Amino acid sequence: MRPLSFLPGLTALALTAATPIYAGENHALLIGASTYPNLDERFWLVGPANDVDLVRTYLTLNEDVPFDPNNITVLADGVVGSEDPTLANIRTEMAALATRLQPGDFVYLHFSGHGTQAPANVPATELDGLDELFLPTDIGLWSDTVGTVKNALIDDEIGTMIAGLRATGATVWAVFDSCHSGTVTRAASAGDDVRLRKLSPEALGVPNAAIEEAMEGTVTRSVNPRAQDEAPVETSANAIASQGPFIAFYAAQSNESTPEKRLPRGKPGRRSQGVFTFTLFETLASNPGISYRQLGHEILRKYATEGRARSTPMFVGDLDLPVFANGDAQTVFQWPISVASDGTLTLPAGHLHDLETDERLAVLTSPADPISAALGHAVVEKVDNFSAKLGLVTDGASSAGFPDGVPNGAYARRLDKSVAFATTIALPAPSNGQSSTLEQALDFGKQHGLLSDRITFVSSDSPADLRLSYHAETGSIVVSRGDDFVAPSDLIRSPRIRISDKSAEQLALDLTDTFAQISKVQNLLKLGAGLPSSSLDVGVILQSRLSGQPELDALPQVLIPRLVPGDEVHIVAENREITPVDINVLYIGSDYSITHMFKGRLQPGDRLAQGLLRITDDSFGRDRMILILTPASEHTAVEDFGFLAQAEMPALRSTQDSWLSQVLADAGFGSTLRAAVPLGAPPKAAKRPAMLQFELDTRPLK
Repeated sequence: MRPLSFLPGLTALALTAATPIYAGENHALLIGASTYPNLDERFWLVGPANDVDLVRTYLTLNEDVPFDPNNITVLADGVVGSEDPTLANIRTEMAALATRLQPGDFVYLHFSGHGTQAPANVPATELDGLDELFLPTDIGLWSDTVGTVKNALIDDEIGTMIAGLRATGATVWAVFDSCHSGTVTRAASAGDDVRLRKLSPEALGVPNAAIEEAMEGTVTRSVNPRAQDEAPVETSANAIASQGPFIAFYAAQSNESTPEKRLPRGKPGRRSQGVFTFTLFETLASNPGISYRQLGHEILRKYATEGRARSTPMFVGDLDLPVFANGDAQTVFQWPISVASDGTLTLPAGHLHDLETDERLAVLTSPADPISAALGHAVVEKVDNFSAKLGLVTDGASSAGFPDGVPNGAYARRLDKSVAFATTIALPAPSNGQSSTLEQALDFGKQHGLLSDRITFVSSDSPADLRLSYHAETGSIVVSRGDDFVAPSDLIRSPRIRISDKSAEQLALDLTDTFAQISKVQNLLKLGAGLPSSSLDVGVILQSRLSGQPELDALPQVLIPRLVPGDEVHIVAENREITPVDINVLYIGSDYSITHMFKGRLQPGDRLAQGLLRITDDSFGRDRMILILTPASEHTAVEDFGFLAQAEMPALRSTQDSWLSQVLADAGFGSTLRAAVPLGAPPKAAKRPAMLQFELDTRPLK
């Protein structure tokens, strides 16, 4: 297995695919609930039907995962030929599926739609006293008489259904793209592209008094800032150890919301999809043959690097098994070319496989040919989720091998994939004279070459990496992430640049420096997402020591650990290569700081056990750590990425901040206190925190 918790140096990837071996048949039940006749139309969704269509298309077209279409059952309103996803139909199809299974079979279950919470039928089984509910289309209202929501699919029943499937000896993978509850604030308007898959209990008539009564007495259990929210299926579905393996992926924890958006973002032909569903299958398409743990880690990495949603996906169960019981598939970056009678060239790959318009591909006679034997190049002219149209490149040697066109059986192979270090910034909506000040500053920056050519400004309602908005109370510009959803606390921590009494020149300098610092962090994360997870055989375990505890415990790599002041993070790494490997650890703070925590060299067979950081009480948020592994040569200096370090972003830049003082502070000459410090130094005396390629949720003590 390839550990996914690090950012390695560039290395070659395997390009040939092995033929997978399957022990049994594959089955799928895909459930998508979009419209709810018994509820107001404002609560209806659009994306679940599209989710089901995307998943069914993936399962039937992907060569590495052979699902017979006759073994795929769809319950989704809005999908032609499908029965509605009512509670009765879900129960019927679950029971029928159990009768068809044999030992060694594989079952994929997908639930897309609304989720909510209600008082638990068995309060002792729930951390917060509440059941998680999936809502079929015939959902009704709360009944005080029986104390339930009519036709709700309760987590306990889902667990019983799954246990019945597993009792046949089949492996079950269940994916839930729905919310349970939570509050997330829209950062800025982005049109009508985004909806939350969240239905408040009140919308179903659940009295607040019933919710409060259910939660009474459970508060003391839930205030632990380290406590992970309980997975709605894990306990009940894993109750019988003799059953088949079980894996569950959840789009959000039980106190969170998850969105659906028009995806892929900014691409023609996009449509409303569950962000979690789209990200999951986009990741699968580019990484066949990985384990569920690796898949979960890659999904978290996409969420972190691309700001897709502020929810926290959860992954539980037998995570070290290969996805779809398909461990023989290799990472393939080549696809067979179909030649139509009119000469049109197409590929069975698209957005989900990370293909982009204008991308060049090498054309090979055989999939086993080396890149040097390419007949020439083709360019992607048009692309959708599962297919791409190609055109032959006609410049010089790139077209020399096509005198008679593309031969039958040819393959298109991806050339080196580039990472675009570009930043798109959405301008704020016009506001009372402040717009002219900002326009003057941006004009000054462009005229004097202060603004990078990599920065593109777009309108306030366009997709963007960053968004600018006006904050009237402080007379400043707020620079926030381009996410469609951010927590209110994230807006509070966003950098602000004061406009009042500031010249266009000074504002241009402050804006330029702010954009540069943020872009540096974003580009570092983009690079991490663009490189392979690991091609180096180095085992890595991250550990934590809770405040006041002597022992070290392993940190989960597919959950976001919750840490409080006094907690420590350690690393254990073992070099199983036959050559040396250099390790660098960076800590990226939620305030856009970058701290270089560690560098060192592991000789073949060496084992490193190193304390990295201690959480302090200075600030809190979602931080990230990046572990960079690079092959090394004997008698060379250890690779040092310390030059990437930068100070935290000031919360508010006022007229008192001189350009020189800010430059000096950014160079590391100022006082820089943050949420973590390197171990071995007093918490208040160290430089500032750093971060790795997975998230840490740092929280205050309560």
